[in-house]
Amino acid sequence: MSGDNDLIKLYSTRILALAADIPNTERLAQPDATVKKRSPLCGSTVTVDLQVADGKVSAFGQDVKACALGQAAASVVGGAIVGTTSEQIAEARDALKAMLKSDGPTPPAPFDGLEVLRPASAYKNRHASILLTLEAAADAAEQAMKAHCA
Repeated sequence: MSGDNDLIKLYSTRILALAADIPNTERLAQPDATVKKRSPLCGSTVTVDLQVADGKVSAFGQDVKACALGQAAASVVGGAIVGTTSEQIAEARDALKAMLKSDGPTPPAPFDGLEVLRPASAYKNRHASILLTLEAAADAAEQAMKAHCA
């Protein structure tokens, strides 16, 4: 039963509060890029829309259908992403992946709120859901920046 207790501890009050209050859940009417990602393991899906201006994310919208951990990650990302560059988003994605898989450092500000998900590193079957929003946002930001530079 200790495994059940560990899982219960994973869903901390902070994670549940983040999952219950996800910002930017309205899809954008005219996004510069839209990316949908799905975790084949658990079925979680995230669709992100974003707009860019002056090399930075100027607007962000997301539709999140994920477990509480994926929702918590989406909450942190949704609250931090406006004003960031595609490089910052990709750096945060890579840092989150390293944090979960190999106890790497916390993603840099403004995505450092993802530290709350560090306890999930022991639950490999949850990693894909946690990574979905940043993976989709990184792809969308790259697409939008390329479109604006073309």
